[in-house]
Amino acid sequence: MIGVLVGVLLMASVQDQKPEPVRTVDAVDLDRYVGEWFEIARFPNPFQRGCAGDVLATYVKRSDGRINVINRCHAADGHLTEARGVARVVDSRTSAKLKVRFAPAALSFLPFVWGDYWILGLADDYSWAAVGSPDRKYLWILARTPTLDAERLASATSTARANGFDIDRLVATRQTSKPAAK
Repeated sequence: MIGVLVGVLLMASVQDQKPEPVRTVDAVDLDRYVGEWFEIARFPNPFQRGCAGDVLATYVKRSDGRINVINRCHAADGHLTEARGVARVVDSRTSAKLKVRFAPAALSFLPFVWGDYWILGLADDYSWAAVGSPDRKYLWILARTPTLDAERLASATSTARANGFDIDRLVATRQTSKPAAK
């Protein structure tokens, strides 16, 4: 009986332990961060279900401090799909925490239309980035080129793993010679 009670108490204590909070990089130079990023891998998510490959994100800094976001990909039938949004910095100390909205501007006042975009890892030369959400539901590995060598990919995924992300959920993105260009 005492063994059962100890087991129950141990299970309860393990379930009460919260994972460490997700950490971002210490600082992001947004002037260096903007530009084109190829998706190398991602956690499956509903809003990219139609993307079969050639995923490209383009970030353009605006005069008001926000960032235009243009996500492109090729669907399974080959046609180009595009989603346009806007990002805003929510942590001006580091510029590593942003919120992104793809809903119409008229809905901006609704908090749920803004998604978390946290920069968890970033190469010193800005050649790769690991981006995720604080609830660990979303994760993307991005690069400035359509492919990422094994060493850099390992750096990006180890950053995500150290933040408590289950990197076994990552799905590689197919990049072909037909980039999702403008």
